[in-house]
Amino acid sequence: MLVLVAGGAGYIGSVVTAALLEVGHEAVVLDDLSTGHRDAVPDGASFVESSLADVGQTLTADAGFDAVIHLAAKSLVGESEQRPELYWRQNVGGAMDLLDAMRVADVRRIVFSSSAATYGEPDTDLITEDARTEPTNVYGATKLTIDRMLAGESRVHGLGAVSLRYFNAAGAAYGLGERHATETHLIPIALQVVTGDRDHLSVYGTDYPTPDGTCVRDYIHVADLAAAHLLTLEAVGPGEHRIYNLGCGSGYSVREVLTAVREVTGHPVPDQDAPRRPGDPARLVASSDRIAQDVGWAARRSLTDMVRDAYEVLQARGTP
Repeated sequence: MLVLVAGGAGYIGSVVTAALLEVGHEAVVLDDLSTGHRDAVPDGASFVESSLADVGQTLTADAGFDAVIHLAAKSLVGESEQRPELYWRQNVGGAMDLLDAMRVADVRRIVFSSSAATYGEPDTDLITEDARTEPTNVYGATKLTIDRMLAGESRVHGLGAVSLRYFNAAGAAYGLGERHATETHLIPIALQVVTGDRDHLSVYGTDYPTPDGTCVRDYIHVADLAAAHLLTLEAVGPGEHRIYNLGCGSGYSVREVLTAVREVTGHPVPDQDAPRRPGDPARLVASSDRIAQDVGWAARRSLTDMVRDAYEVLQARGTP
């Protein structure tokens, strides 16, 4: 297949692109580099520096594209609450521009990077795709809106679409890891303590109803995420909109993550207890039974793998 990867210069997008190339697909990365990195685009992929507003210049009827993987989005929860108009315009507006261009070019297959943020704060220990979708922030609301857009596009125009609702992506693959100007993810923040770029890690809440009192989250290796994109891209049929959770099915607490970082790196990671953050549920863990049954996908890499792979790429890069 010839696949357009929107957002393919970002963390997950670059790994997905590398995985596509590895199995023999062709890839064109479209990215405006607002948060992505040109040097993250894997060798062998073509690159177009562009926003989704101009995607129709690349995704043309004679370009020969077979499918789209859509990962381009603004993704900071806090920023989405401070600048909601930016998130509606870029995330939802960008998806509309992309779907319009796909219709004109007769490209009938898409895998979309959705989010566990579509569920909000569910009152269940194991979240299935049938859980209520009640986002608690604008970022999650934009992802849910795009899921609904894809459902309508599939029903009315025969699009084959998949929404992958990630939980916490982590790790590295193909020499590609996280590089965010504003880092909000636990494992890279802990590794910044290891490299001396932070003095300590704050543990927000130690009195949750969990085994060690800290929040429990579901983590998934970015290479496992990439595998899910490839499997569902092949499997989806015309007129279908499938929604899949992607997680390990068993969560790790903040303290368990810190223990893994200390063991893998051999470095201390000083931490300080801090008050709970508003809106942080005690436990968010995904059921991925549906995608396992439909396409045979399962998370295969452990928390130790995630920390080790992220740390190796960080060391090779020499910068946080």
